[in-house]
Amino acid sequence: MSKLVVTAAGPATSVQDAGRHGAQRYGLTPSGAMDTLALAAANALLGNAPFAAAIELGPLGSAFTARGGPVRIALAGAQRPAAVEGRPISLNESITLTEGERLTLGVARGGVFSYLAIEGGIQGELMFGSLAVNARAGLGSPFPRPLQPGDEIRVTAASGTRELRIDLPNPTDAPIRVLLGPQDDEFATDAVQLFLDSEWQISATSDRMGYRLEGPPIKHLHGHNIVSDGTVNGSIQIPGNGQPIVLMPDRGTSGGYPKIATVITADLRRLAQTQAGRGFRFQAVSMAQAQAEYRAMAQLIRALPSRVVDAQASQLDIDALHSANVAGVATNAFDA
Repeated sequence: MSKLVVTAAGPATSVQDAGRHGAQRYGLTPSGAMDTLALAAANALLGNAPFAAAIELGPLGSAFTARGGPVRIALAGAQRPAAVEGRPISLNESITLTEGERLTLGVARGGVFSYLAIEGGIQGELMFGSLAVNARAGLGSPFPRPLQPGDEIRVTAASGTRELRIDLPNPTDAPIRVLLGPQDDEFATDAVQLFLDSEWQISATSDRMGYRLEGPPIKHLHGHNIVSDGTVNGSIQIPGNGQPIVLMPDRGTSGGYPKIATVITADLRRLAQTQAGRGFRFQAVSMAQAQAEYRAMAQLIRALPSRVVDAQASQLDIDALHSANVAGVATNAFDA
């Protein structure tokens, strides 16, 4: 039995899949990947189901070692330095670690979360239909907590198939789109406009439960307490200090702060990948637009296997490049 042994792990490194659904009415939080497109892309490179459990890497670095045989992996999501035994490797490509080889992953650049998928998926015991970790609730498998050095993840031995790469759409800096409500009537028109017109930054105190935003305070019309009601991923609560909180996958299933807006599902991954301190804005859209964007995202995820190609097609033949005359005919200006 092959294993991937954790030799170093950042504090936000955990096993995540699509989350556990169908029991939020009982207070069971969904959890799951912060960036489902990146999760699906990494899995597509290995022939896994789109939302098979993978290792979600937070902004800091981690390292893993293959034991008991070769392990085939793929990395997608936020850009970060990655190397196997000191040899740089690319994101959005599969690679096979041989026995004893160490994969080292550095600090995220231009994003927050990356996904390390493993051929055949991660072996563990389903908890309410999912392996997704929620440390506060003590849920998840094979470890109901963030990964720690010394943890061993049982995996399927590498199949020996050829390595693959995948082309993904370029990221965009467009505003994060929201649906106003369901309690936008708890705010004056000028307060709602201030929310939409302002530049926001994500606080460094944010986590998988909620992204705390920094910007101008948004004032309530009737106070900041309402009768607790249901929340969804992307609900934007306005607590007493007027600083919005965007609820993320480890959120509670209900809350008692007014919700001025909700991030559309298609843009949740972009918000999740926004680094702390980086400015962004919100844009209000209609329900029809939100649904159309969700359908487009679902179609992209279904089409990911068709974007996978042979990795060799993207690799340079260094020996051939060294012997080639890539400059053409050179002329020395002093000779003239």
